[in-house]
Parts: sequence; C-alpha cells; structure tokens
Amino acid sequence: MTEYPNRNSPSQVDLDGNSRLDEPPVLAAARGILGRTLVGHGVSVQVTEVEAYNGPDDPASHAYKRTPRSEIMYGPPFRLYVYQIHTHFCANIVTSEEGQGSAVLLRAGRIVDGIELARERRGNVADDLLARGPGNLTRALGITKADLATDLLTENGVHLSPQRPNEPIEIKNGPRVGIRLAADWPWRFWIADAQSVSAYRRHAKAKLT
Repeated sequence: MTEYPNRNSPSQVDLDGNSRLDEPPVLAAARGILGRTLVGHGVSVQVTEVEAYNGPDDPASHAYKRTPRSEIMYGPPFRLYVYQIHTHFCANIVTSEEGQGSAVLLRAGRIVDGIELARERRGNVADDLLARGPGNLTRALGITKADLATDLLTENGVHLSPQRPNEPIEIKNGPRVGIRLAADWPWRFWIADAQSVSAYRRHAKAKLT
C-alpha cells in the first residue's frame, strides 16, 4: 500500500471516518463528513463529495506553506475556510488541531432543504446539479467569504450536523480534481451512486508524486 508523508500528530479530530494507521488522519476526517448535513443560508445539503488536504505534508494544499491566507487552516478545528477562485467561492472544513493545517474541501452535495431558494440562486439547472462542484455548492448555500472562520459546531448560521444518518453509505475514492501537484493521490471521496457527485477532470499540467 502507498505510504504518504505525514508530520501531523494522531490527535487530529476524528469525524468517525474509520481511521487507519497507514494513512494521514485527514482522510478519515474526509470520509466522516460524507453523508452529514451542512446548513447554509436558507438551504441545507447532504455532503456527497469531498477532498482531503494534508497541510504542510501536501503540496496541493493551501497550507503547504503557512501564509496569511492559509492561517485559518491551522486551527482551531471545525472552522470554515472560504476562498475565492475567479467568481466562485470554495468552502473547506478545518479538521486538525491547532498548528497542523489539514482541511477538507466540500465538493458537492444533495439539497435536502430549501430547494426553491437553491434554484433561485443557481438558475435553470437540474436539481442534481444545484450543488455539484465546489462553486455551485457554495452558491446554492449562499456561502461567501463573509462566512470565513465560522464555527461549524454552533447551531446558528452555517453549521455541520453532529453526525450522519444511521443508514450505511458506500464510499469511493480517487484522485483529486484539477490539481497540478500530487495529482495521483486518491484523496477525493464520494458517496457511491450519488447523482450530485461532480465529474473528474485532470489538470493539463498535472504532476505525479
């Protein structure tokens, strides 16, 4: 089995994703977020697709180098890291204890509440596409940079449900989408057969690591 570099301590927040000794803890955290409900501004989704980023041990992570932009990724955990790409916002959940820099990108979700408002925000698209892709997910939820550093454990504003429903889910994994470095690391996770999961696209200049 492939071994991945990891300087993070075992104290990383465990979101019930069945942690394994031979992998960075952020992968268990990513799997543990799948199936949970993320409540936004008038719209809620069941998270169906995520990507894990392992801080200073991951060259594709914004926290590979500690900068003012990535400082939020260094904790505390369960804070929302929101950044902008072109006209889109992307939302991440910080998963590690302070000083470690790991986070999980929210890539897609299924609308479970507020679908009319999500349709207004997203325009004339099929319901399965309303929150497919990181930018579409934040647009449907109404998340912007004003939500940066939100505590997701509170019940006010944007927040994450404490646990997923009891029904079992099948989780699949593969390479992360559209990144240039560490392009072969299979750190993207999704719920099998979920119609909201986005398509895989490889970066034209992707480098294997």
